[in-house]
Amino acid sequence: MKSTFDRKDFLKLSTAAMGGAVLSTMGSAREAKAKERRQQSTVRLGFVGLGGRGTWHLSAALGIEGVEVPAVCEIKPERLYNAKRMVEAFGQPSPTLYGDGPTAFRRMCEEEDLDAVVCATSWEWHAPVCLAAMNNGKHAACEVPLMVTLEEAWELVETYESTGRWASIVLGGFPDLTLLNMVRQGVLGDIIHVESGYIHDLRLVKFDPEREPWRLQHAIDRNGNLYPDHPMRNMIPTLDINHGDRIDYLVSMSSKAVMLNRYAEEQFGKEHPYATQKMALGDYNATLLRTVGGKMITLNHDTHTPHPRESFRLQGTSGVYLRGEQRRIYVEGRSPVPHSWEDADPYRQEYEHPLLKSYNPPARIGGAIEGHGSRMTETPINWHRLIGNLKEGTEPDFDTYDSVTSSVVAPLSEASVADNSRPVEFPDFTKGAWKTRPPLFSDSSVA
Repeated sequence: MKSTFDRKDFLKLSTAAMGGAVLSTMGSAREAKAKERRQQSTVRLGFVGLGGRGTWHLSAALGIEGVEVPAVCEIKPERLYNAKRMVEAFGQPSPTLYGDGPTAFRRMCEEEDLDAVVCATSWEWHAPVCLAAMNNGKHAACEVPLMVTLEEAWELVETYESTGRWASIVLGGFPDLTLLNMVRQGVLGDIIHVESGYIHDLRLVKFDPEREPWRLQHAIDRNGNLYPDHPMRNMIPTLDINHGDRIDYLVSMSSKAVMLNRYAEEQFGKEHPYATQKMALGDYNATLLRTVGGKMITLNHDTHTPHPRESFRLQGTSGVYLRGEQRRIYVEGRSPVPHSWEDADPYRQEYEHPLLKSYNPPARIGGAIEGHGSRMTETPINWHRLIGNLKEGTEPDFDTYDSVTSSVVAPLSEASVADNSRPVEFPDFTKGAWKTRPPLFSDSSVA
């Protein structure tokens, strides 16, 4: 039997009679609020969390014409003042600094006139920052995951529907649109199964006090598929999740946990506390998800073992696509040698997505992007589109429903692991609207 973890009032809200009225009212509220600042020429952003990723996002935003940064928030003074210098170096007025404790972002959200708040803190603060922004009339663009508990997921959805202000994982990267176009052009037939995951050796990172040591506490406290969003950013549009199909339930299982203790012993000695600290997170987690339409996802998570980065496999009724160190494909009746891989690059050239073909952003102000991320000299397409959304009063590519659906895999997988890997029902955050929501990335421009 599937376990159910929806909010207590979920059934009331999703009844047929009430659901239509609720959704209609919510839609009207969102449309009215979106029109308040539509077609503005300037976008005002506040930044919360200015470590490696936050600095990268700040640099990306400052390089875009029409972006202003009136306020920054960070608990470490050296990072806060570095952000101040960055803003000033772009010729903007010195931003207001919020650095008096871990909840200073709440004052920033209350006091500042901002269009959106950009959040790149440690995970446990993502939902609180986004909710503070939304409840104070601001949108929230967030690094992944959007939240870490199911309760936070529902609160984000309900706040979005009541305020008209969205929270999005738009900062978490951009999907493989060319592969998406191949799928929609029918190259691989009907999609049956996708396998991917977050396979990234982070042992050094978890024990490095100067990088992201907060990740280690999650490994001590939690056991599940803790970082689903990077693979899910491809899976959601490719499988039309929330846009014609939805996830029905999941099953999750974790291995034993030994690798972090071994690493601590090797690096710091047998007497070090972490050499014997009980770790909740299994070294490997596999989570299986099934959609209402019968599609299947295999989502893997491994940040503790020695290995190269992850791979991606997409299986359809007519062929299969594989991405590892190389991109390979096999299409029945089209590939030159039966049951043999061929290079996927010619397919990718043929089916390049129109959004990518037409992407020609204005030159960046100030040169290459700085911080933890690719040192790009061109504005990332997700940032370009995000600023366009804010100027035009439109929703980001991954709206609140999609963003919550992506991140909630983590707490649901924890629930399954804790219940001897029994199936867990997946909430329908859209309350039935998934049946008629248009496909993601179906537009053909990036203006």
